[in-house]
Amino acid sequence: MTGEVFTGLLLPFLGTAAGSGGVFFMKRELSTGVRRALTGFAAGVMTAASIWSLIIPAMDMSADKGRLAFLPAVIGFWAGVLFLLLLDSVIPHLHMNADKAEGLPSHLARTTMMVLAVTLHNIPEGMAVGIVYAGFISGSGDMTAGGALALALGIAIQNFPEGAIISMPLHAEGKSRGGAFLLGVLSGAVEPAGALLTILFVGLLLPLMPYLLSFAAGAMVYVVVEELIPEMSEGEHSNIGVVMFSLGFTVMMALDVGVG
Repeated sequence: MTGEVFTGLLLPFLGTAAGSGGVFFMKRELSTGVRRALTGFAAGVMTAASIWSLIIPAMDMSADKGRLAFLPAVIGFWAGVLFLLLLDSVIPHLHMNADKAEGLPSHLARTTMMVLAVTLHNIPEGMAVGIVYAGFISGSGDMTAGGALALALGIAIQNFPEGAIISMPLHAEGKSRGGAFLLGVLSGAVEPAGALLTILFVGLLLPLMPYLLSFAAGAMVYVVVEELIPEMSEGEHSNIGVVMFSLGFTVMMALDVGVG
């Protein structure tokens, strides 16, 4: 594996780790307005990445199907949605500001379920980066090093505030700063692990590339609609969430077109 690919796989994880480090420098938990702004930004980045980095390339790869070029994207998208729906229903997790956990009943600690919620969120991001780099390595379609880097960089940018969003509440829940930082970092470890696993099986996955790209898109859109949009819109005067969603969307769009 080249250094270029290795760096791209690590970028999202480093973004989460850097954001989690905010627990050492910020004395107070993030305000509701700041959390809504950061969540909105993350939702915008993930939505734009789903379209420009995943769905459009998936349909381009299926251009030989003519009018049915959309079919692999539709099938893959729904598979991704249903996969995240399954995980969401099975894995015990607790969203920010929620009192009732989701998933199967468990006796896990509140802080553990908060970390699992963010980990669940990170799974499709790691898959997306791995699939795009797998496409680049295999020479599949129009996947380029710049396009793969744009996706990894965009996710890393939105992971930075997410790291703070998880570590600060964990510290407020009673975890030490070091413990909250470690849990925040661990929540992002699933991204490079999932991406690397995808690349290792690139030879087997190559014929399914259009389906896999749209699968990751469906999983990411599920997270955006089920988790991020409700969090960015909670309470009164949620305009800041919408504005930051738009900013995140345009930043990721610009990265994909400009860098890719």
